[in-house]
Amino acid sequence: MTSTKPATTEPTIKLGLPKGHIKENVLELLRDANIEVEHRHRNYRPTFSMEGFEAKILKPQSVAKMVAAGSRDAGFTGADWVAELDADLIEIMDTELDPVRLVAAAPEDQVVDGKLPEGPLVVATEYERLTEVWLAEQGIEGTVIQSYGATEVFPPEDADCIVDVAQTGRTLEANDLEVVDTLLESSTRLYANPASLDDPEKSEAIERFKLLLRSVLDGRKRVMLEVNVVEDKLDAVVGALPAMRKPTVAQLHNGDGYAVRAAVPKDRVTQIVPDIKEAGGTDIVVTDFSQIVS
Repeated sequence: MTSTKPATTEPTIKLGLPKGHIKENVLELLRDANIEVEHRHRNYRPTFSMEGFEAKILKPQSVAKMVAAGSRDAGFTGADWVAELDADLIEIMDTELDPVRLVAAAPEDQVVDGKLPEGPLVVATEYERLTEVWLAEQGIEGTVIQSYGATEVFPPEDADCIVDVAQTGRTLEANDLEVVDTLLESSTRLYANPASLDDPEKSEAIERFKLLLRSVLDGRKRVMLEVNVVEDKLDAVVGALPAMRKPTVAQLHNGDGYAVRAAVPKDRVTQIVPDIKEAGGTDIVVTDFSQIVS
């Protein structure tokens, strides 16, 4: 008897995952969406539990390049690198993870009234194209030199100023650098190749992937608030609840009032709870979500 192996299906979506400091937040997002990514140290081709996907770990700038080139269908990278490479990509979603600013900064003793000294200037940066555009827009004469990390150490001996990403600004402060301009704001985002989205099967798979991730991100921003209330206080309690749509209201056993449930913004809970208590709510329970699909 001849045995046959089960047919295998080639991965539908080739996904780029970012290497470096932004990787862990992306992996946590995937795990919270019940997508497991398993990889050993120095293994850049992890196993990806979502059917129809394969993943590869690349530097953020390489993710942008490979998705633009079409060797990856989609990938996570910073908006700063997509702008720097002028990559022809379609943004699928902004995860809002790892928010940073791309800034121009110079030694504090060289900045007068928030402005750089007159040129010509030497500017150190990893973002050569964006820096050239910024210098032209500002009418500043300058020479751009490529840095490969630790850009903040160039001034004052090796550069007059820098263009680099800043999250908290503490690194700039530690090196006595003052921000003089913000070129753009960035975060980790999911991008896709336009040709991949023209393929109906790939487009549908990417949309389903986006739905799972968005449900986690939305879940992180809201909590489920449950409260009991007597009938004559119901309207006041419901009025104090900023629900996603309308709250769910159900009558309690024996008609002794109502149970009200609503998904409310997490960052407003400290105000909402006292408000509904004052409006007549009792037995208030607040619960975290794992995912929300609206």
